[in-house]
Amino acid sequence: MNSQYRKPLPGTALDYFDARAAVEALKPGAWAGLPYTARVHAENIVRRADPAIINDCLTQLIERKRERDFPWFPARVVCHDILGQTALVDLAGLRDAIADQGGDPAKVNPVVPVQLIVDHSLAVECGGFDPDAFQKNRDIEDRRNEDRFHFIEWTKTAFDNVDVIPAGNGIMHQINLEKMSPVIHAEHGVAFPDTCVGTDSHTPHVDALGVIAVGVGGLEAENVMLGRASWMRLPDIVGVELSGRRQPGITATDVVLALTEFLRREKVVGAYLEFYGEGAASLTIGDRATISNMAPEYGATAAMFAIDGQTLDYLRLTGRSDEQVKLVETYAREAGLWADSLREVQYERVLRFDLSSVVRNMAGPSNPHKRLPTSALAERGIAANLAAAREQEAQGLMPDGAVIIAAITSCTNTSNPRNVIAAGLLARNARKLGLTRKPWVKTSLAPGSKVVKLYLEEAGLLDDLEALGFGIVAYACTSCNGMSGALEPKIQQEIIDRDLYATAVLSGNRNFDGRIHPYAKQAFLASPPLVVAYAIAGTVRFDIEQDVLTVVDGKEIRLKDIWPSDEEIDAIVARAVKPEQFNQIYIPMFEKRAAEKAASPLYDWRPQSTYIRRPPYWEGALAGERSLRGMRPLALLPDNITTDHLSPSNAILMNSAAGEYLHKMGLPEEDFNSYATHRGDHLTAQRATFANPQLVNEMAVVDGEVQKGSLARVEPEGKVMRMWEAIETYMNRKQPLIIIAGADYGQGSSRDWAAKGVRLAGVEAIVAEGFERIHRTNLIGMGVLPLEFQPGTTRKTLQLDGTETYDVQGKLTPRAELTLLIHRRNGDSLTVPVTCRLDSSEEVSVYEAGGVLQRFAKDFLESAQTA
Repeated sequence: MNSQYRKPLPGTALDYFDARAAVEALKPGAWAGLPYTARVHAENIVRRADPAIINDCLTQLIERKRERDFPWFPARVVCHDILGQTALVDLAGLRDAIADQGGDPAKVNPVVPVQLIVDHSLAVECGGFDPDAFQKNRDIEDRRNEDRFHFIEWTKTAFDNVDVIPAGNGIMHQINLEKMSPVIHAEHGVAFPDTCVGTDSHTPHVDALGVIAVGVGGLEAENVMLGRASWMRLPDIVGVELSGRRQPGITATDVVLALTEFLRREKVVGAYLEFYGEGAASLTIGDRATISNMAPEYGATAAMFAIDGQTLDYLRLTGRSDEQVKLVETYAREAGLWADSLREVQYERVLRFDLSSVVRNMAGPSNPHKRLPTSALAERGIAANLAAAREQEAQGLMPDGAVIIAAITSCTNTSNPRNVIAAGLLARNARKLGLTRKPWVKTSLAPGSKVVKLYLEEAGLLDDLEALGFGIVAYACTSCNGMSGALEPKIQQEIIDRDLYATAVLSGNRNFDGRIHPYAKQAFLASPPLVVAYAIAGTVRFDIEQDVLTVVDGKEIRLKDIWPSDEEIDAIVARAVKPEQFNQIYIPMFEKRAAEKAASPLYDWRPQSTYIRRPPYWEGALAGERSLRGMRPLALLPDNITTDHLSPSNAILMNSAAGEYLHKMGLPEEDFNSYATHRGDHLTAQRATFANPQLVNEMAVVDGEVQKGSLARVEPEGKVMRMWEAIETYMNRKQPLIIIAGADYGQGSSRDWAAKGVRLAGVEAIVAEGFERIHRTNLIGMGVLPLEFQPGTTRKTLQLDGTETYDVQGKLTPRAELTLLIHRRNGDSLTVPVTCRLDSSEEVSVYEAGGVLQRFAKDFLESAQTA
């Protein structure tokens, strides 16, 4: 630690690092204009950076320069089990590689504290209308994931600095918000701000507490775990002034869906947003967390709210100690992180949004930023031909637009008691009138916290939700992550036989085509009470605002007749949500238990496992040089390719490449589980690469038409085949590959297998019109070169058809202009300038080593030799 600016923190026995003094020493008066984000990074630099570079790094912040990288040392790494387990599988494989080269594997440990929460492995096989759903789903989860859970248990005793919260306890974002983040740390006599990276794109959830927390891929998380700084250029820090107050009957979900549309339109991709103003001050932490959680959907890296009285109220509500609450206030006021100390902040760009303008909203039918006002359902063509749908229903058929999934799912909304209580009250009002869910709707309530059950019981609303089919099925990330589970066989068969337009409505944050369920053709995001309403309506052809739900004593009942008042919601929240509930759940969950050390620092890999397998990243072609010569395209792709296209997370079907492999390995179809859960076994996960049935590979042309599905065309033969067979063909030929894509490549979840899969397939470079931040860093972490077309140049302007071969020429330096040399089938060649998206010297170093793990292995062995 640097001692020059270390000072006593008034009123405590702790010291702190005075970033204000360091900034003022460089430029008097500059501190007042610095945004919250810059202040937190300034403290991190002053406390942790090499003294020789502190002034240069602070100058980047003060003068809003973006000429040099500066280091960021996050205090924690938070993981869910899919990417967290995969990261630890990589570290276990790294231990093997170190041992093979004569190093001490026991010394390979996370340097930064790692908190792993098992929350991504449960599928809702039993819906919320089954009173035993919770236990049945947990039993299935344990049976299916025995290999994975065995490995995760081993990590607790084999690695230093790893804490594990086992399955059935909640999700990482909500536990992070309600318990894990102290907001201000006190370690070794020093107070400092909490910061973290998390292996999920919705890690900014906890930004609502004033904690800089960003989502990263598993590979970037591994880099931080192993003690390397996260090097970055000063991001765009955008001020978002919120004015006004929301109208009666409007939920935080309505607000965030409106904001998501607005912020996407304002192009905040990659920015750090700072919400402030009268409107922001009026929002509870639950409301703020709903907004921060959706940062990936509007494209931002972080979505910050400054520390203020709402923060302290929330810390008290969630059972934090009086001493911790006092420390947070004392530090924030003294160190310039209290909201009132930010009145003179100067932003390079300010956006303004009026909360009072928000109407009741949904999003869909395919993208979270495609806002759908409920008043516009008819004009958008969603609510249409209801009479025909009801006629089908009268004939004993499922209706057109049938809602087959209605899920109140975890992270976006169940951190907000107001949203959950609103759903419970609407269920109570509907139940009183005799309304029920339609029998084809698979309903579920999967809170992110076990506290939700306690306050619903205290409010007397759990029975009402259960009566409408919204019993608690899990404390896990479920439908939002594609883990909706199987449909009843007769319902599934009817959808297939009739090619029915079936849909899902959920209170989550993602609704990309093919994500929520293989048989839900499209999906809509909505607030928890609207999810309940759609379970009653049973079809999206129903105009949820205008159409009649039922008739009671001659009176037509519509949504407005069962919607609870704000006063009733707020009164029950105030009465039913209590600090002792959080203590009841979290004190036993986080009790430290002494763990015996593992017998060996090396994992005993199970050879028949389809979940956990020793990774191959130090073997064969992956250990060799990437030539960037003679590459053939594996795919030509349009705009908006998501990580769900690249590596889906939902259920594995028998007729898929992964399903056929699992069947061959002796796994029964009912236990195929999801793609996500098998990512610790590269042989299964490889077969998920581009396995999304909604993929459009423009090379997959049959009879003059581009075919949708997991397809590729092998060249030079020109034969269209399933993607996995094409990948195998090229792997056997040792053919280097390239991918050509449009804009916003890799948006969506922070999925490292979206990069691992293409690298294992032999892809050496990806050329796109633009990259999503997390996916770009994951590609680099796997040794895949991201290249960006210059403005005005696209695969279409170049008239690419996939018959070409490609070379990359030029010296790799940060953001260098390189040359893409295109060899056409007719013998012509074309040179195209492209931008190298290795954005920092650190990224060049990682790429040239072959990836994050290879870089660490080389550094580790070199340091061991010189020790």
